[in-house]
Amino acid sequence: MATERLDKDTIIGLFAMAVGILVVANDFTALSVAIPAIEKSFNADVTTAQWVINSYAMVFGVVIVTGGRLADMFGRRRIFLVGAGIFAVFSLIGGLSPDVRLLLVCRGIMGIGGALMWPAVLGMTYEIVPDSRAGLAGGLIIGTAGIGNAMGPLLGGVLTDTLGWQWIFFVNVPVALIGAITVLLVVPQDKPTARNERIDYVGTAALTVGLLALLLALDWGVDRGWTDPIILSLFGVSAAGLIGFALYEIRVGDTALIPDAVMKNLTFAMATFTTLMIAAVFFGALLYLPQFMTKSLGFSAIGSGAGLLPMMLTFAFVSFIAGRAYEVLGAKLIVSAGAAFLAGGMFLLSSIHSGTTYDQLVPGMVVLGIGIGLFYSSVTTAGVTALDPSRSSLAGAIIYMANVAGGAIGLGLNTAIVATATSLTEGIHTAFLVNGSLAVVGVVIALLFIGGPIDTKRLRELRHHHRAHT
Repeated sequence: MATERLDKDTIIGLFAMAVGILVVANDFTALSVAIPAIEKSFNADVTTAQWVINSYAMVFGVVIVTGGRLADMFGRRRIFLVGAGIFAVFSLIGGLSPDVRLLLVCRGIMGIGGALMWPAVLGMTYEIVPDSRAGLAGGLIIGTAGIGNAMGPLLGGVLTDTLGWQWIFFVNVPVALIGAITVLLVVPQDKPTARNERIDYVGTAALTVGLLALLLALDWGVDRGWTDPIILSLFGVSAAGLIGFALYEIRVGDTALIPDAVMKNLTFAMATFTTLMIAAVFFGALLYLPQFMTKSLGFSAIGSGAGLLPMMLTFAFVSFIAGRAYEVLGAKLIVSAGAAFLAGGMFLLSSIHSGTTYDQLVPGMVVLGIGIGLFYSSVTTAGVTALDPSRSSLAGAIIYMANVAGGAIGLGLNTAIVATATSLTEGIHTAFLVNGSLAVVGVVIALLFIGGPIDTKRLRELRHHHRAHT
């Protein structure tokens, strides 16, 4: 399949998209190692300080679908610039916060900025590249996100130990400005694809209440217990909000927050559902590998962050390769292979025991990194391209929302398993076995529902081409 070359303006535009992604992705992980310093600065307890991370992640996960819809309705470049402005301003205020309450408010508002930026970036990236290079767009987005996630703990640790945790916020300001200025200069103003459509306030409110209640229940349930009346009430509110949202969206059709054509697209629905399941695998590894490194191997906070580099750097590197592989081999093979590597990595890591050394974790982390890199970039492209281009920002936002929600559900499941086990290592062993099984289900779904039939003729041509050059 012939692929089109990228011109200079497109390459510069992709650089701007990468900067925007880097800012948002880095902020998810950079503050994880700064929590003790924030506790000390404000004389706060760890439960309060932890909301510096949780408030950002929850607001981001709740608002992102609305951000995607707004980007499609009012123009992706415009919404990106609004989001970047919010992100930069409240990063500055957050770094200057005199007390922890203002800091938490700033982090929540930064989550709104990130939720506007991310789907707008997705839409602009797929818009400025030719259709034949859609795989490249997915690889760029997820690969850069992987780099941002990987460098977050290291950058956060260095800044906290040298200049102070406040500089984790301050560095966002110039980086966000660079991205915004580059977008203004290089990316053409896009025309809103749904100018005559109204904002779905009822759907937005119902989805927000449902997701927020779910994320709070999953976050608090670990400490309060799953049968606590508050937790059960939150699950009830979540169910009411999400069921009410689904029923209302069906009734209003194409003017809904998630239009009828999006909800009924089978490939998109399966890509979203598979992402929901695989997120449990990824987030479980992100939480419990550092736990093992810290509590069993004696690593420091920065050391445990660096300990994830075999997984995170492999993830970032493979994401860029996955873009080209997607263009050549198609969605079904690459998404399925990604889920299979994720299963393999989890099963390798499930052999963990009290005597496991760091070196013994590395092969499993590398296999897991290959799976993450293949899966996330490819499933995003498969989901986005299954819909009309006018829905690309919304599509990307829904897939990422599934990732956040699936991660929260996965963390709750993994934590419940670990908390009821006789030891940390026994709990991680069982949790990782469950995660590997979820990834196997993901392989089956990808093979059955994602992408068209496998092009066996194309595979034979590639095999003959390879033999001719060996």
